[in-house]
Amino acid sequence: MQFLKTLFWVLIAVVVALFASRNWFDVTVNLWGDIQADIKLPILLLIVFLIGFAPTWSVMRTRLWSHRRRIEAMERNRAAALSPEPAVADEQEPAV
Repeated sequence: MQFLKTLFWVLIAVVVALFASRNWFDVTVNLWGDIQADIKLPILLLIVFLIGFAPTWSVMRTRLWSHRRRIEAMERNRAAALSPEPAVADEQEPAV
């Protein structure tokens, strides 16, 4: 199974490299006002992908953090419930 996973990622990397090499030309991006920027097409696509992926990634990390906190709290409660509480002995002063 690890071989198939590695093969998949190698194929994706080859396709991305071929796309980048075949489309390595400048694209003019019109920014606000009269400002224009020339950027290579693969770099522009990478930037757009990362901007689109950032909200999804942050939601995933937030949910993982929340689930870990819940699991840790449940483990603490379970450990507290299972641990024997020390019996409090009535300490009486010895008779003199």
